[in-house]
Amino acid sequence: MTRVGIIGLGTMGRQHMDAYRQMPDVEVAAVYDHHLDRAQGFAQEYGVRVAGTLSDLFHLCDVVDICTPTYRHAEYALPAIEAGKAVVCEKPLARTLEECERIVNAVKQHKTLFMPAHVLRFFPEYRTAHQLVKSGAVGTVAAVRMRRGGDFPRTKSDWYADFTKSGGVILDLIIHDFDWMLWTLGAVERVYAKALTFRQLEHLDYTLVTLKFKNGAVGHIEGTWCDPGGFKVNFEVCGDSGMIEYDSTRQVALQIATRADGGVGGGVQIPESPAVQNPYYLELRHFIDCVQTGQTPEITVEDGYNAVRLALAAIESAQTGKVVSL
Repeated sequence: MTRVGIIGLGTMGRQHMDAYRQMPDVEVAAVYDHHLDRAQGFAQEYGVRVAGTLSDLFHLCDVVDICTPTYRHAEYALPAIEAGKAVVCEKPLARTLEECERIVNAVKQHKTLFMPAHVLRFFPEYRTAHQLVKSGAVGTVAAVRMRRGGDFPRTKSDWYADFTKSGGVILDLIIHDFDWMLWTLGAVERVYAKALTFRQLEHLDYTLVTLKFKNGAVGHIEGTWCDPGGFKVNFEVCGDSGMIEYDSTRQVALQIATRADGGVGGGVQIPESPAVQNPYYLELRHFIDCVQTGQTPEITVEDGYNAVRLALAAIESAQTGKVVSL
């Protein structure tokens, strides 16, 4: 039985708790939140133990799962790593590059099993699109366009509205798309971004980021916290042999159209949900499997670092109005 301790009991803590409850070989041994009343309410609801201190939590578990707001990730990840625990940490890896570097160095020093929780890789449409690109289904990729967003996220502390804590729409929201593009297309050469983030608009944020990849492809990422009509995502991957298109608002969301010999179009539709399991379950099941077998997680601490590095470069571009080279 693998024993898990969850730190941070808000929306993501609940999402992770629900996933672990579906795993017969996993026990959530204890939970911790610096808001004691929230921890006690969570523990009563789920029938789990509250750890009074981090040391108590570490004593009770094999795996530490960090689901706190971004600006507290390093605060909890570093002692968990030093305590010799396997650690899965919600995205983004940390709020600053310096904090990310400290986490990377600690993982290397202590030889810790560590995974940044970039769950988008486990969403079936995004995972399938990645596999199609890697298999050459659309040929050489020329351009990728991704969009993600909905209304401004609200919490009791309203920490998303504090840029110093959340990093705004660029670091918190489209970090998903940065990670997917890096995973699928490789390294980025330069970035240019525009954003509402620094215009001091209350509970509104929007960005449009353009990326130039080292392989020559161009990427466009649009992120919004301005849409009260509900959360939506879509993307297009265009290559010299065809295009992959995904739109979460369509009944058949993911489609691929390929060019046959002689330029005649041909296509096959892929069902909206190739996998029936929850992506958060798949992500955490993968990490637990790695803990139990000693294998390396497919998302590395360096992947988490690289996604934050790219997001912070986009933030710098949005602030300065200049292209930022990586």
